[in-house]
Amino acid sequence: MATTVRNNGERSRYEIYLDDRLAGVADYEAHGPVVTFPHTEIEPDLRGRGLAAELVRAALDDVRGTGRAVVPHCWYVARFIDEHPEYQDLLAA
Repeated sequence: MATTVRNNGERSRYEIYLDDRLAGVADYEAHGPVVTFPHTEIEPDLRGRGLAAELVRAALDDVRGTGRAVVPHCWYVARFIDEHPEYQDLLAA
């Protein structure tokens, strides 16, 4: 099964697909130089496969590419950044 992460700008969320199935989302709010992540969710029957980590990593990499900072209101995004120091520079002051 192949995974793909897409930025759905119309819905302000990153989406992860498992083949053609929407497996999860990371909602965001972009305000100028800051992107806030309030909520991340993976479909219940697909949890435990590392999809949330893959989704958040792709979302943070995309934000990094835009030169913006991150505010992780979502507990999962906050924990991911804590556990992956290479993303700590993205945290908004």
